[in-house]
Amino acid sequence: MNPLAPKGPGVIDAARRIKGWTRTMLAIDETTVVSVNELACHLPGCPPRETVILVMTGPNDTRQFSIHKAMAEVTHDDVHAAATQEGP
Repeated sequence: MNPLAPKGPGVIDAARRIKGWTRTMLAIDETTVVSVNELACHLPGCPPRETVILVMTGPNDTRQFSIHKAMAEVTHDDVHAAATQEGP
């Protein structure tokens, strides 16, 4: 798989959907950058793909959420669980 290959419309639609859910759940506006990417997961026992959501509210303020599923498989409930999970 070529990570630099153009993304298909399904991946683009999934990213838009996940961004929308994230914005709604966290009550953030359009000026806050939300990035959604699908990455290969190399951790033992991890599914082959994970979806990573970055919420960048300032130069030194970025929150990251990981969902161990491909973007196309991510549900509203997955985003909610990841966004509301307390960190260490």
